[in-house]
Amino acid sequence: MKPVSADAWDACARSTDPGTDPSNPFVSHAFLSSLEDSGCVTGAKGWMPLHVLVEDSAGTLLGAAPCYLKSHSMGEYVFDHSWADAYERAGGRYYPKLQASVPFTPVSGPRLLVPDSDKADGVRAHLIGGLDALREQTKASSIHATFLQDKDVQSFEAAGFLLRDDQQFHWFNEDYGSFEDFLAALSSRKRKAIRRERRDALANGITVEWLRGRDITEAHWDAFFSFYMDTGSRKWGRPYLNRGFFSLIGERMADRILLVMAKRAGSYIAGAINFVGDTRLYGRNWGCVEDHPFLHFEVCYYQAIDYAVAHGLDRVEAGAQGEHKLARGYRPVITHSAHEIADPGLREAIAAYLDQERAYMAKAVDELAEAVPFRHTDE
Repeated sequence: MKPVSADAWDACARSTDPGTDPSNPFVSHAFLSSLEDSGCVTGAKGWMPLHVLVEDSAGTLLGAAPCYLKSHSMGEYVFDHSWADAYERAGGRYYPKLQASVPFTPVSGPRLLVPDSDKADGVRAHLIGGLDALREQTKASSIHATFLQDKDVQSFEAAGFLLRDDQQFHWFNEDYGSFEDFLAALSSRKRKAIRRERRDALANGITVEWLRGRDITEAHWDAFFSFYMDTGSRKWGRPYLNRGFFSLIGERMADRILLVMAKRAGSYIAGAINFVGDTRLYGRNWGCVEDHPFLHFEVCYYQAIDYAVAHGLDRVEAGAQGEHKLARGYRPVITHSAHEIADPGLREAIAAYLDQERAYMAKAVDELAEAVPFRHTDE
């Protein structure tokens, strides 16, 4: 990152928007700098850091936008490959493009990092103006701000960006006192199914540990990285994070990390990494070196619910996609992104497509919401 103090950056990153997590770990200086310092995010890998800063005349940081010059569309989770293909078939050049986001992280959070003040609206406008100027300077085809909070959606829409909707599945804590309280809110059939899954997941002598802070050692990171690489190589073919990244976040933000590790016969066999905000738990990567029925659901979803209930967190965000989460008490939610396309013809075509996609997405989420496993009041 450009030399900016962690305190100054994090002061801007702290959110005061109603209904948001005040301390989103992914826009913290520790997380973003770890991606860069480990070499996971570099120009050679198609993620050139070009963060936009707004400072006053004394050099005090007033706002920031994490931004990257991209030479591909991988690691973003808001898919625009078809836009790029269509534009390049028509003779255009889609790459490079600008991405205002957190690399490899489909988690909504602030992208215009501006603390509350009477100058906030002006700073937000300057940040968007800075993104526009950077697009022209780099000859990028477009700007893509992804996984936005509501206030950022409003700012980008006011600046003329096109809006796009997608969906995820989140678990909401309705003041449950225990996992059993949560299960009591489900239909009888789903309640029994989850109890059976949890029992079967641990049937082969498997135990589960929660690790936080100083309890996380390099040996734990070694084990988790082996899980991550094994699953990532089989599922995606291109794991984005290297071993050094995990050591860095272990040094810089271990108190914001929850490792859920499964052990059998004295050895770790699976694990999931979660990040802890002020009010939310964010599930990110999982992996295993042994296959056991329902172990993925136990380690990634049910243990996350257990932790959120035990620590009074409002929500669990379990990452992108995955309708299988619905049967496990996770609800569909809409996520938002904003896009500025320089070429008028491409912009017009994408705008028409997004109008149709938003209507489809709203209908899909409504239909999924009807399928949640929660019991009716008369059950």
